[in-house]
Amino acid sequence: MCILGASGSGKTTLLDAISGRLRLTGTLLGDVCVNGRSLRQDQFQDCFSYVQQSDTFLSSLTVRETLHYTAMLAIRSGSGDFFHRKVEAVMAELSLSHVADRLIGNYNFGGISSGERRRVSIAAQLLQDPMDLTSVDTQSKEREIETYKRVQMLESAYKESDIYRKTLDNIERTKHLKTLPMIPFKTKDPPGALSKLWVLLRRVTRNLLRNKQAVIMRLVQNLIMGLFLIFFLLRVQNEVLKGAVQDRVGLLYQFLGATPYTGMLNAVTLFPVLRTVSDQESQDGLYQKWQMLLAYVLHVLPFSIMATLLFSSVSYWTLGLYPEVARFGYFSAALLAPHLIGEFLTLVVLGMIQNPNIANSVVALLSIAGVLVGSGFLRNTEEMPIPFKIFSYFTFQKFCSEILVVNEFYGLNFTCGRLNDSMMYHPLCTITQGIQFIERTCPGATARFTKNFVILYSFIPVLVILGIIVFKIRDYFISR
Repeated sequence: MCILGASGSGKTTLLDAISGRLRLTGTLLGDVCVNGRSLRQDQFQDCFSYVQQSDTFLSSLTVRETLHYTAMLAIRSGSGDFFHRKVEAVMAELSLSHVADRLIGNYNFGGISSGERRRVSIAAQLLQDPMDLTSVDTQSKEREIETYKRVQMLESAYKESDIYRKTLDNIERTKHLKTLPMIPFKTKDPPGALSKLWVLLRRVTRNLLRNKQAVIMRLVQNLIMGLFLIFFLLRVQNEVLKGAVQDRVGLLYQFLGATPYTGMLNAVTLFPVLRTVSDQESQDGLYQKWQMLLAYVLHVLPFSIMATLLFSSVSYWTLGLYPEVARFGYFSAALLAPHLIGEFLTLVVLGMIQNPNIANSVVALLSIAGVLVGSGFLRNTEEMPIPFKIFSYFTFQKFCSEILVVNEFYGLNFTCGRLNDSMMYHPLCTITQGIQFIERTCPGATARFTKNFVILYSFIPVLVILGIIVFKIRDYFISR
């Protein structure tokens, strides 16, 4: 069957109604019946598969890999040979075997042709064993008027035909049968939630590893920032009059402000494509949006750990921060958390805001506000107005800055020029020990060192849970 019509005549809306893709707040009048049985709203996806106008794939996967992962998400795990045979059969049916090992690519560079991408979309739907397959295609503006006229002619001729009257009679007769045929649902034995999460994690990771620029970006962003600071400062000193305290505070301020921002850059660059894919595939019932989010979160962890260790190893020892291995470990752990928090906070925002540029701005403003209010580097927290003091306890920067200050300043002894009377009364010489700076900047932080670590890292699961909630809500409000 073919549905023809001019732009705006309702072709896509009709297919959306049949396949259950109308928004929950939309209005659907009438029934969708299969074998005379009326379908409930939650049964549509179990009967129909849907090929959308846009072909959305992970560009760094091959055609065979794309279809293989789709089969693993749609069908409860069987033998590897079972999935292989199913995918090969679908590719042969749609003439895709000759491009099976080519990367999908995208419309900007490389990859398969647009026609082949269209056939991959159809193949992905066929792997879900649909009873019926609906498809939407576009038409050129030049042919719109001609198409409209032909549709009117076909409509008039069809309504006057015997086929039209017999079809209506058959529909009415089927509705009044005492015993109606069963509804042929799709495969009702999908993989479990953990199996789907494992498949998504493998797919996301493989797609990223094929993108060399993305891997390099993840690993060296923080390092580039560290190298800039190294060349600017070279090495911290213990002479107060030469900036011993000032240089250390400036370094910690830069570290605290930059690491969440690099995490945010990763998310706004890499996640929107995955979000688009999950929006489409979740409507097919392959998985839920929050499962793609969780797969992304899990794949982030090893890359973030490696990137932070690489950055810390170079920056910490080259700049001459407190020379102790344990302190280096605390330093690395303290900077890993804000890097992850920045990325996970961006994921939460991307669940609510479609435009990555706006999400970038929102997270950047939140990070700047957190550093200003929570760090205590620009103004002592105890001296701030009460509303800002209360707000500081909701910023991860407060706990991270206290950890970094204690880790670097505790046990340090400073010199202040030559020991003569004029130097003894120099205002900068009031700080000769690191503990003095700690008590002046964040009183009691030494005793809260472990507690601050626990609170800092608690932001990570809280943001992950919040992200899952946001993406569950997204299922109800997203447009088709």
